[in-house]
Amino acid sequence: MASKGFAGSILQIDLTTKTVSAIDTSKYEEWGGGNGMGAALFWDLCEDKTVGGLDEGNVICLMASPLCGSNVPAASGRTEVVGIAPQAYPVEWFGRGNMGGRFSAMLKYAGWDGVVVLGKSETPVWVDVRDGDVQIRDADGVWGLDAYAAQEEIWRRVLGDDSGNWVSLGRKRDSGRTTQKPAVVTIGGAGESLSRTATLQHDAGNAVGQGGFGAVFGSKNLKAISVIGTGSVTIADPMELLRLRTWTHEYSIKGHWDSRVAELGSLYAAEPGSGGNGYGPAGTPSAPQGCTGCFRSCRRRVESGASNGSHCVDYLFYQSWDMAANGGVGTQTLFDATDYLQRSGINAYEVEAGFLWLTKLYQQGIVGPGKTIPSDLPFDTIGTTAFAKVYMDALINRTDIGADLAEGLARCAEKWGRYAEDTKTGILPLAYWGTPHHYDGRAEVEWGYGSILGERDINEHDFNILVYWSPSVAALYGIEPPISAKDLSEMMGEMLVPYCDPKMMDYSDEGIYSESMAKLVAWHRHYARYYKESLLYCDYGYGDFRNQYGPNERGLTGQAEHAFFNAVTGASMTFEDGMEIGRKIWNLNRAIWVIQGRHRDMEVLTDYHYEVGCVPGYTTYEAPYCVPGLHENGEWSYKSVAGRTLDRAKFEEWKSKYYALEGWDTATGYPTRATLEGLGLDYVADELEGRGLIGAA
Repeated sequence: MASKGFAGSILQIDLTTKTVSAIDTSKYEEWGGGNGMGAALFWDLCEDKTVGGLDEGNVICLMASPLCGSNVPAASGRTEVVGIAPQAYPVEWFGRGNMGGRFSAMLKYAGWDGVVVLGKSETPVWVDVRDGDVQIRDADGVWGLDAYAAQEEIWRRVLGDDSGNWVSLGRKRDSGRTTQKPAVVTIGGAGESLSRTATLQHDAGNAVGQGGFGAVFGSKNLKAISVIGTGSVTIADPMELLRLRTWTHEYSIKGHWDSRVAELGSLYAAEPGSGGNGYGPAGTPSAPQGCTGCFRSCRRRVESGASNGSHCVDYLFYQSWDMAANGGVGTQTLFDATDYLQRSGINAYEVEAGFLWLTKLYQQGIVGPGKTIPSDLPFDTIGTTAFAKVYMDALINRTDIGADLAEGLARCAEKWGRYAEDTKTGILPLAYWGTPHHYDGRAEVEWGYGSILGERDINEHDFNILVYWSPSVAALYGIEPPISAKDLSEMMGEMLVPYCDPKMMDYSDEGIYSESMAKLVAWHRHYARYYKESLLYCDYGYGDFRNQYGPNERGLTGQAEHAFFNAVTGASMTFEDGMEIGRKIWNLNRAIWVIQGRHRDMEVLTDYHYEVGCVPGYTTYEAPYCVPGLHENGEWSYKSVAGRTLDRAKFEEWKSKYYALEGWDTATGYPTRATLEGLGLDYVADELEGRGLIGAA
């Protein structure tokens, strides 16, 4: 019998045999959901973990959590996707992606805790889930449509002409009656053409961007998964859940955003969704939009419908070019380019980084008609809607240089013989494992270190506001940061259990190589793997450390994450218990990477981190690089580290400290048997030892 919060079954679809079956969730409940549960399923079901992402042997899992569909704010609507990721370079690592929206909630209402897809269909198909009725249907008339049109066609096929009216599925509560449209995850043209930059798209602006999982769907001839459910999620303590929801609404999650506004000053002028906040021309009529069950509504819908639900880089990827060409903060060009990106199902970060790189090569006379890298793409028109469409069409259709770009920027650069040179100078801004530069690993090092120890850009902003944006924007405007570096170190030293080391906030030139920084990275990896990627708390709401409305200006983190879980499931988990599960998930991920060939010698950032100093404005949105630390005379302060490079030898020494802290072999980076057995992963230790990949004690 399923525990409270869980649906009780995981849907398994074998596209090769066209069979559907159910996996008992109880076998995997200990992992929480999301990444943990997906990784455990992948471990059990993927026969060869070393195959490529586009091989039919790849197993892809789309996972919910017990909090999905439960009305836990900032956790009720997110979905985690895991499997071998074809975007990753030079090895297609076991990877992950995440999206918001309503897919996971609808999955739970249909009675499923996740979907596992195996094999490959001989012809294009889509999966139609209506509560417990699951059909693998011919995708004729759906394959070939863009991501928006495909969803609309599937809605029509499921609901007929009754969309928006009451329809009856004849199952579950209220006689299976619902007014909802199916929640659909689909691919666009990029996924169909097997581009390693392809995303999974859901509704309008929700997407699994990193990893290239759209190409995995395409390689399996899977156009979409559609889910409509009429059930509900059983809550262990509904009154406690309501109390917690009210509590977070009153000060914490709202305060988390208000604190950001207060700390960032005029960089952000309004709450997301309210209009006039940098997402479109001033005065653009818009309305807030949120994921299932969340009151934050951090996305927005605009009157024209163009780029609805898009946010951050999936909207701003073309902003600087739009501003240069059209002279505005954001014009209709930006709306239209974003809309086309989402319809096509292309990773916005790849497009943004590609523009930064290719325009430099164009200016140097390397790319262009008759040049060393021949291309007829009209780079002199960048910033126009037409250029954005021509570029993306080339990538989808594999025409012009799009045939190479579709393989991802790293493989494209390697084919052109430019990877080593351009990642050394930094004009090709790929930071780790073929993923584009995000926040600078030379300044905000927990971001860079966490990424290279994983398999992709982490895209987790837990410390980002406090250690980078807040002091950097304060320096930019000549004002005092809202919290001193010393007070920040003391606050975080109390909150970051189990380590509780104030020096974890030391981003000084020496502090970034310390054991304290190893603790910070370990804390971040364990917290993210469980609370954010398995229980599926939203990155935009958590971690919430400093909050102007909280007692002593303390936020939710350490208080709310496990409390919501307990209210939903009836468990009595502590925050520290969750952190230990996160460590277990991190080690299971590590074991899969080791089987795929991971060794400490590979965990090295691209050369520009060591050769070129970090420069404010390296990407289009960055402020001066001011970070906290014991910078001078053993005193806490904020200081700009612009111009800093990483020291190769010191970084290697730091890795040894980190591996030792995690309980991994410092010579290889392999987990030891003692570490794995201590986490209840004896069977993983046996597998690694059988392959000669277990770490030395």
